[in-house]
Amino acid sequence: MNLIIVSAVCVYNEAGHLLTVRKRGTDKFMHPGGKPEHGETAAQAASRELLEEVGIGVPAEELQPMGAWLAAAANEAETTIEATVFTAPGTWLAHPSAEIAEIRWLDLHAPLPGDLAPLLTDHVLPALAAAQAGRS
Repeated sequence: MNLIIVSAVCVYNEAGHLLTVRKRGTDKFMHPGGKPEHGETAAQAASRELLEEVGIGVPAEELQPMGAWLAAAANEAETTIEATVFTAPGTWLAHPSAEIAEIRWLDLHAPLPGDLAPLLTDHVLPALAAAQAGRS
């Protein structure tokens, strides 16, 4: 079993929808994010990847930590990811750049599509639902 360290970011638009991205050559939608480069913190990697992948510039120190989880890698067999997930403050517009083939805004109150990455379905979406329930 391989382990990959990644950082990911929850980004929302004005309608409250969560940004998901699909990388070229893959079929699963996930958060924008990726692997840290040598010497980068998780937040620095998340900030850099967010800008590279969808054109959203948020300084690392403004990203809000959400949690860290282990999940099955969406697009690599026999691989687990260790993901540190952040939330970007505010609302954003995004456009696919770098290796991103497609973006999709996910309505968290609608039925979920079947092509979401395990990190989203198994960890992040339940955490968001629990946080929302705690606010109501």
